[in-house]
Amino acid sequence: MSVFKEMRMGKPRVFVTARLFPEAEEVLRQETEPTFCEGEPPRPSELKEMVREVEGLLVMLNDRVDREVMAQAPHLRVIANMAAGLDNIDLEEATRRRIVVTHTPGILTEATAELGWALLMATARLIPQGHQFVKEGRFKGWRCHLLLGKDLVGKVLGIYGMGRIGTAVARRAKGFGMEVIYHNRKPNPKAERATGARYASFEELLERSDFLMITAPLNPQTRGRFGLEEFRRMKRDAILINIGRGPIVKEAELVQALKEGLIWGAGLDVYEREPEVHEGLLGLERVVLLPHIGSATWETRSRMALQAAQDLVRVLKGEKPTHSPNWDLIQSDQP
Repeated sequence: MSVFKEMRMGKPRVFVTARLFPEAEEVLRQETEPTFCEGEPPRPSELKEMVREVEGLLVMLNDRVDREVMAQAPHLRVIANMAAGLDNIDLEEATRRRIVVTHTPGILTEATAELGWALLMATARLIPQGHQFVKEGRFKGWRCHLLLGKDLVGKVLGIYGMGRIGTAVARRAKGFGMEVIYHNRKPNPKAERATGARYASFEELLERSDFLMITAPLNPQTRGRFGLEEFRRMKRDAILINIGRGPIVKEAELVQALKEGLIWGAGLDVYEREPEVHEGLLGLERVVLLPHIGSATWETRSRMALQAAQDLVRVLKGEKPTHSPNWDLIQSDQP
């Protein structure tokens, strides 16, 4: 890890675990004394060292901020997470220490839904395999059985997790004339009205989906929810897509299911032990693997960075941030 530090005397110190976009960095420069991490993300030991004197911390989704990190940061007042989820932060410990946590939900909804559809279509129509086939000089002309994939029109799209992203995914299914079913902790009538999707039991979701897309967040209820037992209940020509969180799927059991033909294919943008990818996935023909790029567009990532920076500054000024799961709780507990 190398760091780039900007001195602003008298302003609160902030550590940022990656370089941001110019607009976001300028917000921090105006109001704080920022230190930016250059190159590779900081290792846990490095992060503990860098937080000792800071009042603000701006992190990415792959930065684990647990109680051990917080214990080394006696002055820390705010953790701004440049991500929609919060599974990389010990929220309970932060709240106990009266550290406000912010995040950036909503901004990445459309970009992530688009990536989900790109991954679904790439997997169903064997797009990466076709690309490689041509690049290797193996294309010698049209052939009847070359790279046969799966139709989308008229099929059943199952969505596991009907929040913002799940709803955006369902909205796009109308163009393919697909039936959309979903499973959530509870029905989402607003999403149903907007998309025509229908709530289904988890069992029906498994048994009827031709394409099953995971868009749920990671929590104790969703961790490890898809394993061999679930794959055995799915259609043998079904395709699994995961743009939610990697640990929702048991990767070793997914590999087994694909090898045994329990399901037809899979497309993954997230992984159980990210950035590690189960070795068994790498050699499978009908698997498409992406490097966690669900929100990776210039427009989306720059807006995420800007909001993270602005919310960090707001908290340091004593103002309410745009999105925080514990701001109200901490404020209500003020002496």
